Amino acid sequence: MSMKRSATMIGKWSSMLILVCLIGIALSIPSAHAQAPGIPAITIDVNQSDSPEDIAVTLQIMLLLTVITLAPSILIMMTSFVRLIVAFHFLRQALSTQSLPPNQMIVGLALFLTVFIMSPVITDIYENAWQPYSAQEITLEQAWNRGQEPLRDFMLSQTREKDLALFVQIADIAQPGTPDDLPMRIIIPAFVISELQIGFQIGFLIYMPMLIVDMVVASVLMSMGMMMLPPVMISLPFKLLLFVLVDGWYLVVESLVKSFQ
Repeated sequence: MSMKRSATMIGKWSSMLILVCLIGIALSIPSAHAQAPGIPAITIDVNQSDSPEDIAVTLQIMLLLTVITLAPSILIMMTSFVRLIVAFHFLRQALSTQSLPPNQMIVGLALFLTVFIMSPVITDIYENAWQPYSAQEITLEQAWNRGQEPLRDFMLSQTREKDLALFVQIADIAQPGTPDDLPMRIIIPAFVISELQIGFQIGFLIYMPMLIVDMVVASVLMSMGMMMLPPVMISLPFKLLLFVLVDGWYLVVESLVKSFQ
């Protein structure tokens, strides 16, 4: 009987404790009508504007959002990023290091090198197009024309005439007198193809010494009768040693950056 009475008392105290906790939680939660202090309210209104400056600011915001949306495509297709990322991918495959360096590191290095290589072009666009437009010295159309000239010159300097002629033929347009007369819809795909071609050529040059190391190791293993041992396991340390002794990262980055000059 005493044990039964104790169990009953414990059950009553547990029920009261749970009820008190629920009441405390309910009191600690603010009501739906209560407004939390310090939280700003954000509203979006579409009203009529009597000031041309308001419309100009709205157009600038829309233009900025459009540029942010297209920024990855612009960065990949119209800069030196294509050649760099292709060459670094072939370098990692040639070293047989699987996922080292990781993709994030390779992409990050390619991005920083792209900013370094494209800095004269970016500076030219900023000084001759963006600054005069911000000071309301030129119109948006003039800023657009000035901004695309340095980028056009950079792409034309890295594009083969063969690729330009291919897209001129495909587009079925009149033969231009000079490359400056070509529209951007012809220059951009021709530039991408040229960058891929050069990136694959650099990848081939990187692969050749590593392939020779793999062939030597495979021949030695076969002559020793160790055909069941993967040659990659033995050749990997030798390839890493060769790459470190010749200061491989210095040579690869130097060759890639100088290839754009």
